[in-house]
Amino acid sequence: MPSYKMNRSTRKYVTRSSGIHGKGVFAKETIRKGACIIEYRGMRSSMEEACERPPSDPANPHHTFIFELDDGTVIDGGVKGNAARWINHSCEPNCEAMEDDEGRMYIYAMRSIRAGEELTYDYQLTWDGHISARTRKAHRCGCGTEKCRGTMLMEAT
Repeated sequence: MPSYKMNRSTRKYVTRSSGIHGKGVFAKETIRKGACIIEYRGMRSSMEEACERPPSDPANPHHTFIFELDDGTVIDGGVKGNAARWINHSCEPNCEAMEDDEGRMYIYAMRSIRAGEELTYDYQLTWDGHISARTRKAHRCGCGTEKCRGTMLMEAT
């Protein structure tokens, strides 16, 4: 994976209001398939420590910027995070998140992305225990794609 360092003039994205949810990240120009777009940054801690912090949106406590890594630590984009925290979920995403060997998380284009198109990835949220209708509703998906599963949660198979 390439090292990640971009300044504002070389960024291929812009943050603005989204039709999916709140803010979103949009391509400023065509982004080619396989391109590294942005590193997901924020405060690193254990999940327990992250859950002790106040919610990023008190009116919606299920809204989170927490990204879990393979070793069980998390990146909380709500604390010292960057624009990557505004990339919305989609059940038919155009991006994917990939962790490198050093535990850094990057967002890559899964296909060519046109200028003006919103960047999305599948959050694949997990939930301990039974997923009730109430829990599913609290994690409702707003992507509106043909294959929308209605929730950002991954259902057990």
